[in-house]
Amino acid sequence: MSKTHNHINYVELPASSIDDLNKSKAFFSGAFGWSYQQWGDDYVDTQDSGVGSGISADNPPNATLVVIYVSDIESARSKVENEGGTITKEIFDFPGGKRFHFKDPAGNELAAWSEQ
Repeated sequence: MSKTHNHINYVELPASSIDDLNKSKAFFSGAFGWSYQQWGDDYVDTQDSGVGSGISADNPPNATLVVIYVSDIESARSKVENEGGTITKEIFDFPGGKRFHFKDPAGNELAAWSEQ
């Protein structure tokens, strides 16, 4: 996965259930040849999609989630708030780093992540 600071490098697709996650995984594997890494029952990701991508059945958002790589997660969180964004999910740990979710002033939900 390319990690250029302050660039989109990951897209997360929602699945309403684990069954739907498995159907989506099978669909993308069959249609495009993508292979997936399983992270528990409710999350998979792939690097075969050009931009890293995942499918989540763990409290998925209502829409596709765009994820931005940042070098400093705390600083990015502060900047999001200072520029009028709303934090919707506080910074949390996940395999590979830390992440938080936010809405921009137009109401679009995105996430930012860092390895720190």
